[in-house]
Amino acid sequence: MTLLALKEDRPTPKAVYNWRIYTCAAVASFAACMIGYDSAFIGTTLALPSFTKEFDFASYSPGALALLQSNIVSVYQAGAFFGSLFAYVTSYFLGRRKSLFIFALVFILGAGIMLAANGARGIGPIIAGRVLAGVGVGGASNMVPIYISELSPPAIRGRLVGIYELGWQVGGLVGFWINYGVNTTLAPTRSQWLIPFAVQLIPAGLLLIGCVWIKESPRWLFANGRRQEAIDVLCWMRNLEPTDVYILEEVQFMDDDLERYAKEVGKGFWRPFVALRQPKVQWRFFVGGILFLFQNGSGINAINYYSPTVFRSIGITGANTGFLTTGIFGVVKTALTVVWILYLVDRVGRRRMLFIGAAGGSLCMWFIGAYIRIAPPASQTAGAEMTPGAIAAVFFFYLWTAFYTPSWNGTPWVINSEMFDQNTRSLGQASAAANNWFWNFIVSRFTPQMFLTMSYGVYFFFASLMILSIVFVWFCVPETKSIPLEAMDRLFATRPVHGANAMLMGELQMQDEEFRRGMVAGEKGDGGGKEEFV
Repeated sequence: MTLLALKEDRPTPKAVYNWRIYTCAAVASFAACMIGYDSAFIGTTLALPSFTKEFDFASYSPGALALLQSNIVSVYQAGAFFGSLFAYVTSYFLGRRKSLFIFALVFILGAGIMLAANGARGIGPIIAGRVLAGVGVGGASNMVPIYISELSPPAIRGRLVGIYELGWQVGGLVGFWINYGVNTTLAPTRSQWLIPFAVQLIPAGLLLIGCVWIKESPRWLFANGRRQEAIDVLCWMRNLEPTDVYILEEVQFMDDDLERYAKEVGKGFWRPFVALRQPKVQWRFFVGGILFLFQNGSGINAINYYSPTVFRSIGITGANTGFLTTGIFGVVKTALTVVWILYLVDRVGRRRMLFIGAAGGSLCMWFIGAYIRIAPPASQTAGAEMTPGAIAAVFFFYLWTAFYTPSWNGTPWVINSEMFDQNTRSLGQASAAANNWFWNFIVSRFTPQMFLTMSYGVYFFFASLMILSIVFVWFCVPETKSIPLEAMDRLFATRPVHGANAMLMGELQMQDEEFRRGMVAGEKGDGGGKEEFV
């Protein structure tokens, strides 16, 4: 087994793992770049001297300033919550590709409005623009994982959806470092804080251009009766002929799944809501939402949006020092995301990484909270060198990052993108994305107040939630790696949960052997076995 060895559900031609699916995934993931950038740059921009001076932050009391900052940050999550729900409507009627185009336009409009803010106009344009930008990223956060999941071969689905997470981290890396750059190279004028806001337009513009080139999801085309177009796109994606046995089998999987769903629920815009009456569908919606509760409950977005506050709580002072420490945090996250994509998500799997990340991350949070409890940074002399305890706290903060990034950072997105069937996938992802942005909103809205009132207790709170997540994953989340999308119903019906993946993989391999024997028999009989599926 090599670093990139894959576990396949059936024999897969090498041509399937081609540049086309990687490029489509990468282009769609420009949406993640704009999401990641926004989540990273806003916290440090609010701490820029030029920004605090322009909007007279010094005139606010600590409580009023915390409220203002949390409002600036959290209206973005509120917009994203509704955008993720709007995406169900656009994806049903227009498809995945056109939906991405629309939400990129909405984001660009919002980012443009933010640039109109100044001391005379007040902070209103930033808040209004962030609401619109939030709608754009909310819709994109719904569409991108679905789109990538639906075009992916099962063996590399985690890796391809992981490109979405990598885009998030690359955007975040730029967002973390850009304020360090402008703070050290530019005078504290309006241009200093305006540049970070303007950079948002770059990834959104690249996504807008890329949407002209990428193909529509073949599964969406099949579900909407555009069969020949779907087969053409599928063959282009897989780099195979329509008569190849791999294509024939994949088409049969999709036909069988759509036929089953048409009998059980039926087709139509409201039918996925009818499917919610089924306990098995309700359960997956619940699992998806709770995964994002625990993801946000790990503390990641408190760090993303308020990194200066977090590092100040550990004892790191000075704007440039805080920006530099935050920038290193972004580098660590990005590097570990690459490792997660190339090796961990499709080799180690989803469940095992969630266990490791939660257990290790919880221990780190307990240590940081205990350090602040025993040696409060506020009691230390201003300008003094960091104590050994403070250095250890920073070390455990980066160790927490090393545990969190290749586990809870992107894995909930991967699982949610793949565990729903074709007809509930868009609604299921809308629910999952809305849950993400809801819990994201709660964290971003109340983090400043939590640090004011709870101090070290904030870290104990996050540590406790990470322990609870281990119990939840063990009993409720089966391993989804290498399972075809059309077999997810069977996976979630298999018990026990911890052995479901191995049991179903064995069944799928036997099923594949029977299918291929049938193909050989059909070819020997009348030569018409291949064409009947197409």
